[in-house]
Amino acid sequence: MKISYNWLKQFINIEWTPEQTSELLTDLGLEVEGLEKYQSVKGGLEGVIVGKVLTCEKHPNADKLKITTVDLGNDTPLQIVCGAPNVAAGQKVPVATIGTTLYTEEGEAWKIKKGKIRGEESHGMICAEDELGLGKSHEGIMVLDETYKVGTPAADIFEIENDTVFEIGLTPNRADAMSHYGTARDLKAGLLQKEIKVELITPSVSAFSVENRTLKMDVDVINKTLAPRYCGVTISGIKVAESPLWLQHKLKAIGLCPINNVVDVTNYVLHELGQPLHAFDAGKIEGDKVEVKTLKQGTKFTTLDGVERELHEEDLMICDAEKPMCIAGVFGGIDSGVDKKTKSIFLESAYFNPVSIRKTAKRHGLNTDASFRFERGIDPNITEYALKRAALLIQELAGGDITSDIIDIYPKKIEDFQVRMSFENAKKIIGEEIPKETIKSILTSLDIKVNNVTETGLGLTVPAFRNDVQREADVIEEILRVYGYNNINISDKLNASISSMSRFEDFKIQNVIGDQLAGQGFFEILSNSLTSPDYTSLSEQLKTEHNIEMLNPLSSDLSVLRQSLIFSGLEAISYNINRKRQDLKLFEFGKTYHNFSEEKEEYKHLTVFATGNQNLENWNSNSKLKSDFFFLKGVVTAIFSRLGITRYNELAIKNDLFSEGVTLSLGKIKLIDFGLINKTILKHFDISQEVVCADFNWDAILDIVQRNKITFKAIPKYPEVRRDFALLLDHNVSFESIHKIAKQTEKQLLKGINLFDVYQGKNLPKGKKSYAVSFTLQDENKTLNDKQIDKIMNKLQSNFEKQLGAELR
Repeated sequence: MKISYNWLKQFINIEWTPEQTSELLTDLGLEVEGLEKYQSVKGGLEGVIVGKVLTCEKHPNADKLKITTVDLGNDTPLQIVCGAPNVAAGQKVPVATIGTTLYTEEGEAWKIKKGKIRGEESHGMICAEDELGLGKSHEGIMVLDETYKVGTPAADIFEIENDTVFEIGLTPNRADAMSHYGTARDLKAGLLQKEIKVELITPSVSAFSVENRTLKMDVDVINKTLAPRYCGVTISGIKVAESPLWLQHKLKAIGLCPINNVVDVTNYVLHELGQPLHAFDAGKIEGDKVEVKTLKQGTKFTTLDGVERELHEEDLMICDAEKPMCIAGVFGGIDSGVDKKTKSIFLESAYFNPVSIRKTAKRHGLNTDASFRFERGIDPNITEYALKRAALLIQELAGGDITSDIIDIYPKKIEDFQVRMSFENAKKIIGEEIPKETIKSILTSLDIKVNNVTETGLGLTVPAFRNDVQREADVIEEILRVYGYNNINISDKLNASISSMSRFEDFKIQNVIGDQLAGQGFFEILSNSLTSPDYTSLSEQLKTEHNIEMLNPLSSDLSVLRQSLIFSGLEAISYNINRKRQDLKLFEFGKTYHNFSEEKEEYKHLTVFATGNQNLENWNSNSKLKSDFFFLKGVVTAIFSRLGITRYNELAIKNDLFSEGVTLSLGKIKLIDFGLINKTILKHFDISQEVVCADFNWDAILDIVQRNKITFKAIPKYPEVRRDFALLLDHNVSFESIHKIAKQTEKQLLKGINLFDVYQGKNLPKGKKSYAVSFTLQDENKTLNDKQIDKIMNKLQSNFEKQLGAELR
């Protein structure tokens, strides 16, 4: 939110610097994120002064140039070469002196320098209005009024606005501060705590009167739930034109583009008082009737931006006798707005249901200054006052007469809030006792009425515009905010509670594995739980009927809760690949959500992704190792090992999210699916390289870890022995078969089995392959001798030959 310092000072007489004011606003909770200087004319015409042309003669070396001497109010007139056709002796003109910086229409700076033009010296420049930023004309130089004194700075005779604009990061609950008046109200309360008493100046509307009643509008609020209060008045005989400079400067300072005097007034009052208004061309209102109602689903309506929109049955509309004119509180229609031909208007000021406006704005993807305020809840009791304020300004700037009584449909008044506050609770929450008189003073300065005072607390009436202050805790927060967080003493004693926690707490285990993955070069990602419903069509594992849909989605791509973490991971991979980051190792802890017929369920998962090369490019290491299935298997095995999970079954995957892979389970409980992501799915995310993924059933893993017992044993005293076999096998024999047979053959002394080389191809019989396998033997009680070792190896060889048809190479 942008707040103009000059505008703010119209409500509160403050002599502080903008920097001091910004500090106080931040202390009050209206955090100033930045200060920006604003000048209605860039550069502020610094260095431009009023001069008088004394002589004007033809340039000896150029037909279109003239040599002038100009008096700038000092002893020596300056010679200036000028190419303007209208320059003449005796004129008062604006002169940019040597060193002055001027700006082009695009904002590019250029400096006036002493120079020679066609051989004649020139000591400045006589300026046209476009060169000074005062207009767009470049037909000739500006000729000033004869009454201006020579040597007067040009900034003194033109209406140059110099301002400071606060960029305030407004929190959503502070609807009351979404205006210059609301900000000034907070500032007044803050200054009072610094013992600076100031009055809040409000614009007077006492001059409002009805000149005649020649244009009456029949207003019917059909849906009073969505429009609790609706006001309007007609103004006739207006002249739509450009706004005066003071109004244009105010709007430009806060980033708004002036349109015309009527529309600019509605924008001005919105940012002044926080009350959105809308002006309809009364000549375009059919039947002189205004209806506030909802329309049928699918009704077409074209808004001011020229976009045809399809209305929802819950969208509140402002209509005439025949057609819709405006999406209430959000955006006007293209056929009812004010233009240069407008002679009379119907001016609207209303309070609309915040929830209704928020839903409508989201549905149509519109975010306007009006909807921003309506959907947060404006002051329902300022509606008529703001209408009068705007009507008087329109009369002042566009002429015309008030030609109807004010229509004010307000069937059920929105009541103020009654709150009881305990002094003891205030002390407990704030952490310090604030004097009771100070508390009363703060609340009164915030327009919170103190109804009664007792020894224990206060009975309060909170005005309706403070819809964020409805509980005792809210009142205490207001007291602390204005009193100042910085004024609360920090205790020199640290209090801490020691809680008894299991070493198997979920977050502890998650941190252990997260640290392990990070140590292996993986990066943790955190993705949105909201996702696209289209993803369910990518896999038969996911069912559309199991989607949990959002009642009020931000967009169609974020309308359901995810059933799988895999797609959000692929989104991240695609995003990175498109930005030239092909080598990725990512992991994410998160939940999936499912709508089963009996009830809704959520499950914890850990997903691990790898694609591209394992390592970054480096001169002294093999950086071309791919992040393939076996790399991922090593990561999975390391995680299981760290968690103490040693027993599980391994089966080929039956999941169409993966083109090939493995499922690890314990009994009937699936622990993990991991493998290569299906290419069809990768194509959907515009990924052309191989991606491997592991999807852990984290709930099941946590349950196993909780039941696992820690076992340990002493480090063996005796050496281990390694023996290798080069086995010639049929191509369909897996290493798992070798592993299983070896373990069955020797259960006690065989400590490790490792496949360290695979060969297929030349010099081998057709359909055969060669496995080089190492076997590690160790006796924990004594040193093994050759006889024992040979006996075990012979037995292993025999079993491999019998059961697998293996041959030693």
